[in-house]
Parts: sequence; C-alpha cells; structure tokens
Amino acid sequence: MIQFIDKDTGTPIGVITPEEHAILVAALEKEGPHDHDYWVDAISLEAIEREHPEAGALVALLRTAIGGREGVEVLCGSDW
Repeated sequence: MIQFIDKDTGTPIGVITPEEHAILVAALEKEGPHDHDYWVDAISLEAIEREHPEAGALVALLRTAIGGREGVEVLCGSDW
C-alpha cells in the first residue's frame, strides 16, 4: 500500500494500491525521477475518470482531499 499525505498541511489523505499509484503516475506529470509529489486538481481527476473508469476509489479519495480548494499537492510513498 502507498500512503498519500497533503504536502501543504502534512495531513494523511489515505492509502492506495500499487495499481492505483500506477494510474496516478501515468496521468500526472513528474518533475524528475525522484519526484514523489503530484499536483491534483478537478481537471486531473476528470482525465483519470475518463481514461480509467475502474479508478473510482482513487478519484473519490483525491476529490475529498481537494475539498473546496483549487487542488492539492500530494506526497506519496510506501514508508514515511
């Protein structure tokens, strides 16, 4: 399992499977090979929903993390 943490607040968001992590990595841009954070917004979630309809749990988790904000920067890793 891979943990998600809100980079701005340090609040744990939840955990995802390696398969869900692969979907996220494929959908979002990394800034470098050792980059473990991702900016997620409503447009990103719409793209993930469209391209990966099986990723409903991932999308729901991230939508909750965004809340009323424009987006959220998430850190992900398996051992914090």
